[in-house]
Amino acid sequence: MAKKKEITKVFKIQAPGGQATPAPPIGPALGANGVNPGQFIQQFNEATRQLNGMVVGCVITVYKDRSFEFELKAPPVAELIKAELGVKGGSGEPNKNKIGNLTAAQVTKIAEEKKKELTGHTLAAMEQTVRGTARSMGVTCDAA
Repeated sequence: MAKKKEITKVFKIQAPGGQATPAPPIGPALGANGVNPGQFIQQFNEATRQLNGMVVGCVITVYKDRSFEFELKAPPVAELIKAELGVKGGSGEPNKNKIGNLTAAQVTKIAEEKKKELTGHTLAAMEQTVRGTARSMGVTCDAA
């Protein structure tokens, strides 16, 4: 039976897919937690190359022998909404200035993509989470 490695640290970061650099804030966060920044950045960029700059969540597990593993998460809902609409950011005044509109199909597509990570038990509940995020960004949504 293989001996399990002893975990010393588990932490989360968000970085641009395929374009992460060891510059702050990523490099210092990795170094402070015992991860070789150069080694991590190389592996992370290779694994996320197809996301091309979209922010990606990552859970990093560090072991006692200073080796590490990482698990990629789907981009945050706000990033998926921005990508779907082709905008740089949300509205500064979401209750007054609207920046776009999501169709019901786009809301469903985003909910499907985030299905594993959202807390809703049904697709309709997950779609409501997406609509709430969109509303806080100044995006209107078509009714389902």
